[in-house]
Amino acid sequence: MGISERMGDVLGQAVEAKLLREVEEHDIKVNHLAIIMDGNRRFAWSKALTSSLGHRLGKEKLEQVMDWVLDLNIQFFTVYALSTENIINRDDDELMDLYQLYIDGLRDIADDERIHTNEVKVQIIGRREMLPKSVNDAIDYAETKTKNYEKFTFTVCLAYGSREEIISAIQSIADDHAKGKLALKDINEMQVSNRLYTSNIPDPDLVIRTSGEERISNFLLWQMAYTEFYFTDVFWPSFSKKEMLKAIQTFQQRKRRFGE
Repeated sequence: MGISERMGDVLGQAVEAKLLREVEEHDIKVNHLAIIMDGNRRFAWSKALTSSLGHRLGKEKLEQVMDWVLDLNIQFFTVYALSTENIINRDDDELMDLYQLYIDGLRDIADDERIHTNEVKVQIIGRREMLPKSVNDAIDYAETKTKNYEKFTFTVCLAYGSREEIISAIQSIADDHAKGKLALKDINEMQVSNRLYTSNIPDPDLVIRTSGEERISNFLLWQMAYTEFYFTDVFWPSFSKKEMLKAIQTFQQRKRRFGE
């Protein structure tokens, strides 16, 4: 490594340390961070790698980001891992690779001492009936081993689609109304929120999307009514702690109005 590269590394570390200090000292905190992890395949293609290797690098990045989230004491962390549209539109070979990554990742998380030391509850939301039994077994394993923890909550959206989630909530409300359990005048925002997959966690404060795309992609549509967004051009496997701190600092500098 040349002198200029070493100087660049030192400068980069100094900038990251300054960002971290400013974020930690700020009065405004992120309680719930959500990330749309996008760009594994495009990262792989840009490096002449296979898509499966791109997804594996994405899995490793998630493990790294989880450490950053715990270090920053962010209580709720949610990631968009696989949409219902992905299951329909991606080829079988790629899906099989992804499913194996989810199996490995969930079992690794459930056995990770950091998860237990920090008392992280792991939960998976989505249409589990669309997933293979092997993935559901891994989900059960991770959820069972962490079900009694309450300090942090790590939510993985698998086979997830927000429109389907909202429709399910509406159907539940309609069923209770038809049975006389819920009066028309009592149907409100809380009735919907309580029937969503995310009923046990607060709405996200900040959503980060990687890879340069600037759309929601059927992710937490109801829950993100007053969420702040941060879009970055970097592909998910290249996502850095510095970039996450920049996103949080941007959030801290905004004035949230909640419809005012």
